[in-house]
Amino acid sequence: MKVDKEYRRLENFVEIRIDDINEKELYKPTPLEFHVDDIPFPKLISNFQRDVDILIPHNGGKDFIIKSLGDYILNKGNLQLDEVKGRLLSKISPIYYEILQEFFYKVYSTQETKEIRIFYYSEEKLSKITILKVLYENNRLFILADHINTDESEEIDKIQHAEDKSNLMEYFTQTGSYRKTNGKYTWTQGIYNIINRPREDHDEYYNIVFDLAIPEDKKLIEKIIQIMDTDVGHHEDLIRIKTHDGTLKYLEINLYSNFDEQGNLISRYGLINDVTKHSEASARPVDFLLNGFKNSEKLALLIEPLNPKHYQFSEGFYYFIDEDPKEYVHSYKVIDHIVEEETKKRIMDLFEGKLDKIDETFTYHVGGDPNNQKISELYIERFEFGKNKHSIGFLADITDERNKQKELREANEHQIILIKEVHHRVKNNLQILNSFLNLEKRVYRDNPELIIDHMQARLTSLALLHEKTYNTKDFKNINLDDFIVDHDNQLKAVAGVRNDIEFESDVDKDINLTIEVITPLLLIIDELSMNSIKHAFPDKNMPDKRIYKSITKIDEDHAELIFRDNGVGIENPKEITTNLGCEIIKNLTKQLNGKIKLIEHENGTGYSLIFPINMKHTIHG
Repeated sequence: MKVDKEYRRLENFVEIRIDDINEKELYKPTPLEFHVDDIPFPKLISNFQRDVDILIPHNGGKDFIIKSLGDYILNKGNLQLDEVKGRLLSKISPIYYEILQEFFYKVYSTQETKEIRIFYYSEEKLSKITILKVLYENNRLFILADHINTDESEEIDKIQHAEDKSNLMEYFTQTGSYRKTNGKYTWTQGIYNIINRPREDHDEYYNIVFDLAIPEDKKLIEKIIQIMDTDVGHHEDLIRIKTHDGTLKYLEINLYSNFDEQGNLISRYGLINDVTKHSEASARPVDFLLNGFKNSEKLALLIEPLNPKHYQFSEGFYYFIDEDPKEYVHSYKVIDHIVEEETKKRIMDLFEGKLDKIDETFTYHVGGDPNNQKISELYIERFEFGKNKHSIGFLADITDERNKQKELREANEHQIILIKEVHHRVKNNLQILNSFLNLEKRVYRDNPELIIDHMQARLTSLALLHEKTYNTKDFKNINLDDFIVDHDNQLKAVAGVRNDIEFESDVDKDINLTIEVITPLLLIIDELSMNSIKHAFPDKNMPDKRIYKSITKIDEDHAELIFRDNGVGIENPKEITTNLGCEIIKNLTKQLNGKIKLIEHENGTGYSLIFPINMKHTIHG
């Protein structure tokens, strides 16, 4: 550590530069030496925007007894106030005593207020600035401190990554949280999803949820606030609000209060979950996600599988455990029917936070019956943000696939495709969906309905693909014509009906594709379709709106997709090549080893995509 001090006469403050300080050595455990009275006006001091440290001069100002330290220093040193109060500064922090004692003594002896600015450097980079205002009154030194972090890029990335996931989960599960500190609120994005409005400038100054309570629940809100202003640490309740657009919602609230030793409120944290019974007129984002897996008996999407109160599972989960979703209560009991003890242990470690994710293959006795046995693959990812704990995962019933493996031992190529595809497909598709969501959440943050439409289209395609491949004996030859008919019907159900758009397709009946080809091909078709739905028909009253596809074989190794709409067309083709949808299409085309280009026709927009019918297996174990 290196320390340089300089008095800047013009600005009238002391500047201190500290290089490469070892924060672990800043504070040393010290026994209590002096009894000091509790600080006066603790509630007032705790609500200051600055940290406040209070020192009592000792031995003629040569040393100082700590009366109180601010929250920043206590949190930074992982200290409690009782561990520092009544100790000499020279003993509990020799480093700070050596740096600051002469300045503290000058304020004590002259009773003149002084300002000190401390610049912390790590590896020649400025990492933090602390501005101290030191004043003397009533035989006490009061140090008012502002702490400014300047080198948080790595930590910010970690926080942003967790926050992105948290916001994503809040978006789909209709949960949100807030924190109230020093009289100001901080609201997560999930709260705004619940109350159906964007952020406003003054949201930090009032409770934007409680203020929407219906008149019948106003007294309940007052009672809740009175309860939480006492020394109660936690309270649960159910309230009703009416959003600005007139929607009535039922909210489950969990409130937590943090108090100091004197019983003064320091901060409050709230977790809010929208538990409104949904209908077609008021569908939640999570329903769009789950509906992508509707009627899939072999694959289940698990949202919040580690949360026994707020879980959301697609139908495949209930097919797997053979229980009625209306009667099912999520608990540890479901784990009891797993045969492998190591798998049980790893799942429990995940519940307890010892693991961040699991990727397991296990045997399950349905209802505890060993004669009713299923084989499954389970992938769950767990992450935390603040006090929020979230999880997401997939459950795949591979019982039939495992039985088929016995029949395909001599057919080596089929066996490789089956094992590797079943093992990797779920994880890979989850990563693809997460990547698309993260990209679109940043670009289309003001248009959540568009994000939902895009995600619903992709989920529909992948769910249909999973359903067809799981129910066929041939994982290498998927008939494209049969698949596109079902795909058009589902795409129309997702977005075509409300936009009054017809889908027409003409596909050669003898085109059979592997899973490696058909997956990116379908996602490209989805992107082109959603682009047309979004841009081609700006006039909702435009008659005869159509999206047309033809897929024909060029030769034995290649096929061509012609995609057209009869919309308004593109005024400037160069502009469309720079948008997010186009970038996604380019990347998927590259993955497909294909070539795509704009084509001209009488009206609307058209594309030609030439792609190989056969590709080498690219999934590696």
